[in-house]
Formats: sequence, structure tokens, C-alpha cells
Amino acid sequence: MPARSWGVLAVLCGAIFLEGIDVAMLNVALPSIRADLGLSTGMLSGVVSAYVLGYGGFMLLGGRAADLLGRRRMFLLWLGVFLLFSGLGGFATEGWILLVARFVTGVAAAFMTPAGFSLITTTFPEGRQRNQALLVYAGTAAGGFALGLVIGGLLTALGWRWVFFAPVLLSLAILLAAIPLLKEPATRRPAVAGFDVAGGILITGAMILLVYGVVRLEHPADGVPLTAAVFAGGLALLAAFVAVERRSPNPLVRLGILRSGPLVRANLMAALLTASFFGFQFLVTLYLQELRGWSAIQTGLALLAAAADVVLAPTLTPWLVNRYGNARVIFTGLVSGLLAFALFRGVGLDWTYAAMLPSMLLIGLMFAFVYGPLTIVATDGIAEHEQGLAGGLINSSFQFGAALGLSLVTAVNVAALSTGTGLTALHTALTVPLATTLLATAIAATGLRGRARVPVKV
Repeated sequence: MPARSWGVLAVLCGAIFLEGIDVAMLNVALPSIRADLGLSTGMLSGVVSAYVLGYGGFMLLGGRAADLLGRRRMFLLWLGVFLLFSGLGGFATEGWILLVARFVTGVAAAFMTPAGFSLITTTFPEGRQRNQALLVYAGTAAGGFALGLVIGGLLTALGWRWVFFAPVLLSLAILLAAIPLLKEPATRRPAVAGFDVAGGILITGAMILLVYGVVRLEHPADGVPLTAAVFAGGLALLAAFVAVERRSPNPLVRLGILRSGPLVRANLMAALLTASFFGFQFLVTLYLQELRGWSAIQTGLALLAAAADVVLAPTLTPWLVNRYGNARVIFTGLVSGLLAFALFRGVGLDWTYAAMLPSMLLIGLMFAFVYGPLTIVATDGIAEHEQGLAGGLINSSFQFGAALGLSLVTAVNVAALSTGTGLTALHTALTVPLATTLLATAIAATGLRGRARVPVKV
């Protein structure tokens, strides 16, 4: 690729890396934030949930806004918003300020991420260059979260406010580089006058309620009727959204896009992939810190092996995809994840890190072989004027899956603790990532079989 293309890719990878480390660093800093600001457990949980609600709730709207209003414009605007509200979090003296800062930061990421993603799919021509760019982008995204755990531990040692100030410096550098490098793709956009306001309100409300319902699964004792009502409300808004889109002359989401079998299967596997990965990572963190007494920095370093995809995604994965096709590579990655979770279910309190290492490395293989190829499958063959929508869909699936995985493993772990020890509860909760990966493997084996015979040049 030309030097300018590498510069564009570096900027967009920097943005997705920023989003990954921002989430990871905050998770490590939560105990210090609670101690300094005197936050209740509910408020502390709300700080995490606020970002998830903003991100998951506005992702589809963000993806379509990029198609309608301009990808470069949306990327730069919301990167600036991300910068400002990350800084606000660093100056917070009350819990509600953190809640506002994290919610708006999540909304900014929901608009910025699909805009950046669709800039890749529209800037790089379909085929070798685009697939290579997407695999590098995917590896950077996963690596950001893994490295964020270590960086967050180091910054928290200096003071938790640096967990908010560091993203400000990084986003400022990305913004200054993006302004001269990024160009609006020369594709015809639909008229802004045709923007589907009703559809935007309905889908955003539906996504917020559904994500909130998933978050509430972490606390089953807080009221099953309310959680059921939240889900019911979300599904009702989703049904109303579908009805509006069918009649709208300029729908926010063209429902016909969902007739693409590969796109639907890719989104299902994306949700199951992140459900298993983030659920497993949460359980490993509990195991190392609460059951084994490891520090946050030690835990982050232990999880670094799972970030092997940073190296594998742009190097080995492209060769494998070119040689064997997306379907077989995805299937192999999911089988690696199954083996990783099965091995870790035998974990004991006397395990050395060498005994855990095979699972960590296999998790890295899973992400390297699945995350990037799924983004290729989800956007391959989609019209350029709907690439933002396709990006919003796949990123919504990744985000929704992560929230679902965290909620399920938390709920199962808490329920198992009432009748057993912490280690027994951990073993029980590890069934969740194992089951979600098994389901994803079944989808990969049946749904993408045809594509395995059509290798894509990378």
C-alpha cells in the first residue's frame, strides 16, 4: 500500500486502540476510584454500565449517521467529544460526574467506531488491501484491551485520574494526525433530508433498554420483574422500529440487508465470540486477584499472552485466509477457544502460570483467527453507501456480546457462590464461555461451509 494509505490505517487503528485501552484501564482503576471518591457498589457498577449503555445504545445510529452525514466528519467530531469527556472524568469529584462522563464517552465511541470502520472499508479497495487493513485493525482492537490492563495498572499506581488523562493525550495526537490524512470517500451519500428520525429514536431506545436488561442480569436479586419489564420494553421498541422501517421511504436500517446470510451469521458469531472472551477474562481476573491474591499489574501481565493476536492478526491470519478461506480460519479459531476453555476448567489454587499459559495462548489464537475474518465476512459484498451500517451492526454485536458474557458469568458465579466455594463457583461460571464458543463453532461449521471453498485474497 502507498505510504499515505498506511498513514490512514495508522490513524484509524489508533482510534480503535484508544477505545480498547480506555475500557480496560478503567476496569483496573475501579477499586482506587471507589476508595478515593467513596462510591457505593451500585454507583461503581453504574460507572461501568454507563459506558456500555451509551456505546451499545447508539452504535446502530452512529453507523448510519456515518453513511448519511459523512464518515470523516463523524469520526473527527466524535473523537473530539471523546477527548473532552474523558478529560471531564479525570477531574471528577462526585460519582454523578463520572456517570455523565462515561455515558457521553460511550456515545462518542458509538459514533466514532463505525465511522472509522467504514472509512477502512470505503478507503481501501475490496479484496487484498481491504482485508489486510481489516485484519490489522482487528488485531489492534483486541490488543488495545489486553495492553490496557497493564497500562491501567501502571497509571493507577501514579493516580487513578491518569486513567482518564492518558486517553486525552492519545486522542489529541490521533485527532491532529487525522485532520490532514483522512479524506471523505468519493461515494454518493443519501440526502440528509431523508434521515429517519423516528427510526433513530426507536432503535436507540430499544438498544439502550436491551443492553440495560443484559446489565441487570448481573444482579438477579435486584428484581426479576423489573428486568423482565426492561427486556419487554426493548423488544416492543424493536418491533415498532421494524414496523416504521418497513413503511419509511428512507429507512435508517434497510431491512433487506438482513437477508444476507453471511452478514447475519457473522454478527451472531461476533456476539458469541466477545461473550466468551470477556466473560473468561472477567473470571480469570477474579481467580488471579481474589482467589490467588495477585496484583492488578501481575494480572494484566498474565493476560498479555492472550494478546498474541496483535502479532498474529496482521501476519499469520492473512496468509491462512488467502490459503484456506475465511470459514475454515474462523472455525479453527473457535475450536482453539473451545480447547482453551476446556483446559482452564480444571484450574486449581495451586496452578502455576505455566499450567495456565496454554489456555492464554489458545485464546490469543481464537481472537486472531476469528475477529478479523468476521469483519471481512460482515462487510464483504455490502454496497459502499451502507458500509457504515454494516460496521455499526458488527460492532453492536461485539459490544452486545461483551455485555451479555459479563452479565451471564457474573450471575452464574454469584449463584454458585451461595452453595459452594469460590473455586467451585469459578468452575461453574466457566461453563458460560465454553457454551457460547460451542454455539459459535456450530454456526461456523454449518453456516459458512460454502464460503470455505472461495478463498479471499489477502
